[in-house]
Amino acid sequence: MSDPATRPGRITLGIVSIVSFNFAACLCNGLPLAVLPGYVLNDLNMSPVFAGIVIGVQYLATLLSRPLSGQLADRFGSKRVVLCGLAGLVLSGALTSLAIGLHAQLWLGTGLLLAGRVVLGVSAALISTPSCIWAIGMYGTNNTARVMSWNGIAAYGGTALGAPLGVLVRDGMHLAGIGLFTALLGLVPMLLAFSRPSAPVLPGIRLPFRHVFLAVMPNGIAMACSSVGFGSLAAFIALYFDSLGWENAAYCLTSFGVAFIAARLVSPNLLPRFGGYRVVAVCMLVQSLGMLMIWQAPSPQLVMLGAGLTGLGVSWVYPGLGVETLERTPQANRGAALSALSLFFDLAVGLAGPLMGFVASGFGFAEVFLVSGLLSVVGFLLVMHLHRNALRSRASRSLL
Repeated sequence: MSDPATRPGRITLGIVSIVSFNFAACLCNGLPLAVLPGYVLNDLNMSPVFAGIVIGVQYLATLLSRPLSGQLADRFGSKRVVLCGLAGLVLSGALTSLAIGLHAQLWLGTGLLLAGRVVLGVSAALISTPSCIWAIGMYGTNNTARVMSWNGIAAYGGTALGAPLGVLVRDGMHLAGIGLFTALLGLVPMLLAFSRPSAPVLPGIRLPFRHVFLAVMPNGIAMACSSVGFGSLAAFIALYFDSLGWENAAYCLTSFGVAFIAARLVSPNLLPRFGGYRVVAVCMLVQSLGMLMIWQAPSPQLVMLGAGLTGLGVSWVYPGLGVETLERTPQANRGAALSALSLFFDLAVGLAGPLMGFVASGFGFAEVFLVSGLLSVVGFLLVMHLHRNALRSRASRSLL
């Protein structure tokens, strides 16, 4: 008879209890996505480029914090890092409420707003990858794909639920309520995190982050090609709908999240059966189709369908590339490796805001999704190249 602590259901429950902290962080990320761009354009009378910067600066802050978060988790333990991130959510919420609720001068209000977005970005870095490392440390590397799958469900599920929740909060409590909800979503999980046991800190040589980064770079570039699509959807779908006189843009992110989660739940054995690169290649093609559908869709319903296809395509990109990455990384550096991989996600999403803002200003909001779809095609070609190289490497080792 198996030990109850090692039964699949008990392991899954334990993993979910840890990655739920990332769910809280991503729920905070999603709250302002459907309402903050409109606030910047209509209430502050600023440009679409600045609206993209307000959304993208959070992801750039996460990008800059990502290397530190992985190294801190490897050296001092992931639980401590996650607790610091949850405390940051409380601070971010307070700054956001002050920025919107005090009716301060424009420079002070925008400064507080950007500060809150930066703190939120740093907090996301301190929670997301360390949550994965915490769960892998608790339940073993043989559950890596399961941990990354559930962590992705938490991340995109939180973002998808956060967008329509943000609209409800704005309509019911004013936009300043977004900050209050963010603070609450940091405080309650922080109290729960104290009750969870810590994962052991693994001994071994800690490689400089630049070495880990260079080793991860090929997979990271493929990750970036996929992630631009999500960044464009998050930053510009509300403005795209407004430009066409359509409503309910927030439900595009919900469609994305529902499709993403459904793909993870109904196909848990894809990676062991087919391998990371094969699964990622197919996902890239599906994502490309979804973005191109958004570009050409004549109705909001078809845009939502395209968003769902995009979510379906994105679903296994990070776990597939993550498993391939960790197979080639010493255990003592796995936090740094996952941070490096996630760094490419942050870079793509962060740059998608301002860069696609220039695309939107010059060509229109629809062309943002055309460019994103073409980048997914580039990612597909790169993944196929990496897959061929991996097959050659295995064949060479088998001959030795």
